[in-house]
Amino acid sequence: KALPPAPPPPPAAHHSPATSPPQKWKQLSRLQRNVILFLLTFLMLCGLLSYISVADQWRAVNGRSAEERKMRPADPPVLPAPQKADANPEDSPGVLPQKPQRHFRRGPPNLQIRAPSKDSRDRRQDDTKQRDEMVGDARQEENTQRTVVSWRGAVIEPQPGTELPSRKAEAPPRPSSQAPRIQSQAAPPNERQRAVIDAFRHAWAGYRKFAWGHDELKPVSRSFSEWFGLGLTLIDALDTMWILGLKKEFEEARKWVSKKLRFQKDVDVNLFESTIRVLGGLLSAYHLSGDELFLRKAEDFGNRLMPAFQTPSKIPYSDVNIGTGAAHPPRWTSDSTVAEVTSIQLEFRELSRLTGRKKFQEAAEEVTRHVHSLSGKKDGLVPMFISTHSGLFTHMGVFTLGARADSYYEYLLKQWIQGGKKETQLLEDYLEAVEGIKKHLLRRSEPRKLTFVGELAHGRFSAKMDHLVCFLPGTLALGAHHGLPADHMELARALMDTCYQMNRQMETGLSPEIVHFNLYPQSDHKDVQVKPADRHNLLRPETVESLFYLHRLTGDPKYQDWGWELLQSFNAYTRVPSGGYSSISNVRDPLNPQPRDKMESFFLGETLKYLYLLFSDDPDLLSLDAYVFNTEAHPLPIWAPPRGA
Repeated sequence: KALPPAPPPPPAAHHSPATSPPQKWKQLSRLQRNVILFLLTFLMLCGLLSYISVADQWRAVNGRSAEERKMRPADPPVLPAPQKADANPEDSPGVLPQKPQRHFRRGPPNLQIRAPSKDSRDRRQDDTKQRDEMVGDARQEENTQRTVVSWRGAVIEPQPGTELPSRKAEAPPRPSSQAPRIQSQAAPPNERQRAVIDAFRHAWAGYRKFAWGHDELKPVSRSFSEWFGLGLTLIDALDTMWILGLKKEFEEARKWVSKKLRFQKDVDVNLFESTIRVLGGLLSAYHLSGDELFLRKAEDFGNRLMPAFQTPSKIPYSDVNIGTGAAHPPRWTSDSTVAEVTSIQLEFRELSRLTGRKKFQEAAEEVTRHVHSLSGKKDGLVPMFISTHSGLFTHMGVFTLGARADSYYEYLLKQWIQGGKKETQLLEDYLEAVEGIKKHLLRRSEPRKLTFVGELAHGRFSAKMDHLVCFLPGTLALGAHHGLPADHMELARALMDTCYQMNRQMETGLSPEIVHFNLYPQSDHKDVQVKPADRHNLLRPETVESLFYLHRLTGDPKYQDWGWELLQSFNAYTRVPSGGYSSISNVRDPLNPQPRDKMESFFLGETLKYLYLLFSDDPDLLSLDAYVFNTEAHPLPIWAPPRGA
């Protein structure tokens, strides 16, 4: 086909003769020229100031500020500084006079230690930076999806929306604080400890690459999940990095805490979980490093948790919004969990001792006294739930040492140890509970006659045992070390064998979340039975925790060998090549353990830390006569260590 004829050209536009810029400038009046010159000068000045500001910010990102360099405590910390230092941190230029330590009812005696003081100007600068960054951080994380956790990692449901901020937490004063002195030079890590360091570095590499500053790593999908939006894994791992000698990693994490950890945000946190992980992690990092940044953050966070105690009974709500101060029970019940409200005392008591602020210890100890006075116990065993309104136990008649009750018993003993063995009420409650366990919950399995701790529901015994109960051998051994009856150690050894078999009898060598023991002789039946819904492993620490205590207090090398087997199983079935470790869904299928794509913060905070300590042959490495570990494995100092214990 022939192309259509081209359209006629458009008519020429009418233009006025072009005027050159110099001619236009001459046509302007003097006033117009002056205005233009003024605007040009103003714009140039603004550009110069912007360049200076950007350059300063760039230098701040690439270089260490004076505040960040002041990391070395005036007195040496309990552990020597990690050895892999790129450069030695500078000393603080000035030290203010130490305030006298204040004491109060049930108050702790002085630790024979001193705290490093910091220049108050550095603190004001740090607080100013916090205020400047709060709004941006809150907006950035406002829409992050969160999940509620039932108990130490068991997901229930999405978190409901929260109210708009209504009030601020009170500003913390400058604390008068104490930090421990060094006790011994750490020996170089042995072969097994180096394997733990390798595992930690692999886990940390995944977190750093794919989840930096977020709560938890999802190693399979190379992403992250949020719970509170507070960098839980990073804070949980601070003291582990210090203990393992990972200075570079510690410094980088410390910088994130200084620059990015902000608590003024509209987010609900679980009182118990955030206390043991965040508050406990910050307090232990302070004690080991002597860096007051961690104590300031701990006090700020502690203040924001206090509204949880504003209930009719003074039994705290399970959840509190750290930005608004609004506290409430979880969506799935109107009650609080007994273990939750009775397993925050170590941290709150220590925060009061360090800051001189009585309110933390008083609120937590009022809960302890209240639970002590309640009826509804069974020979020292407590129900799992308690009402925040009436202050009474609810769901009566059910007794377990697993989820929702476990750490109640642990903290009875550990508070007694923390306070210098002076609070006899705590000791009496603990001793009574151990006798209640023996009387009502202990049984032996078939065919190997393994001693285990079951559950009691309205008079009926269940041969069900959570992996969480494997904290108990270590707790019993710790009590025996501190002078409690020798049969506690005998029971600890028997239960330790059982917890080992809970791992050993699985095809992957890793314990399931829950087991049921076989009570009757049957052919072709093992002692440990597992239901399909209970086959998952969340990288939990309880078995290695008790192995650490049993080895430390008996010297038996078999406990180290058992821990070595567990580390090899973690490496074989949970290690993700791109970085990190993943919980798995089926401990009975070594060919397809089914990764769940989640690395709990306690894997770095507890599991690997206890493995490293287990493999150490140095009893002075975090001595059990100087430290008590919270239920998230964060060491806190004993207030009055007995001489020669």
